Amino acid sequence: MRRTVAASYGAEMDSTTDPVKVAARSAWAQGDYHAFARATIWEMGPVLVQACGIGPGQRVLDVAAGTGNTAIRAAETGASVVASDLTPENFDAGRREARAHGVDLEWVEADAENLPYADGEFDVVTSSFGVMFAPHHQAAADELVRVCHEGGTIGLLTFTPEGIMTGFFEALAPHLPPLPPDASPPLLWGSEEHVRRLFGDRVDLRFTRGDYGEYAASPAAYVDLLRRTFGPIVAAYTDGADDRGRTADLDRDLLDFATRHSRPAADGQVVLRYEYLLTVGHRR
Repeated sequence: MRRTVAASYGAEMDSTTDPVKVAARSAWAQGDYHAFARATIWEMGPVLVQACGIGPGQRVLDVAAGTGNTAIRAAETGASVVASDLTPENFDAGRREARAHGVDLEWVEADAENLPYADGEFDVVTSSFGVMFAPHHQAAADELVRVCHEGGTIGLLTFTPEGIMTGFFEALAPHLPPLPPDASPPLLWGSEEHVRRLFGDRVDLRFTRGDYGEYAASPAAYVDLLRRTFGPIVAAYTDGADDRGRTADLDRDLLDFATRHSRPAADGQVVLRYEYLLTVGHRR
């Protein structure tokens, strides 16, 4: 039976009317998410696909898929793939990228906390730096488990609180709306203890930590990429457009973050290395 968020959290949690979800969709739709993903997390999709052992004949759901960095790679293995996301404004870019890769997959607007699928419908359920941004972690985890059939695989890439993403969030926090009182911080998904609590005894879990690099010509160039492409930051600049002091503060905080955490790389570039937690579980 399909469980709905409305049943667990009240009718006001419908993603089409809940102001938190509406605001999140609006923010992630701004900028150029595909350009951001291609410049940052794009090569992590194959890591998750390989870790989950995705292959021909499997039915795969990628949750909070963005423009398909994981979903497209899953489709390249011969799997039947659904890419779901709260922000369908990014699907056109995903479809173009999928065509360039020579694959076809289904794109579906869906809330990670209220997935429109039957119990046990998928062999593999994945999310690459996506489901961690759903505000109600337990609701999202319950949905990942619910739509995965017994013996199926759940695979996640999430940022860790020990890595530099904490500094990134600290730089952004003064310039973004606060989390709702009932929301949990995204970086908790990078804590093994937290993930174990979310899934309980329903999933056999294994964890691996790693890191990957995001490259730019300079710290200032990295900030420029964020300003042009990353939806929540674009939204912050848009909201503060009439207040030069406010946007100058955001410029300063982002540049300070990028400068503190960048290291020299090849060809005169700099690299910021982000630590991630790879979670792979099998539903009992």
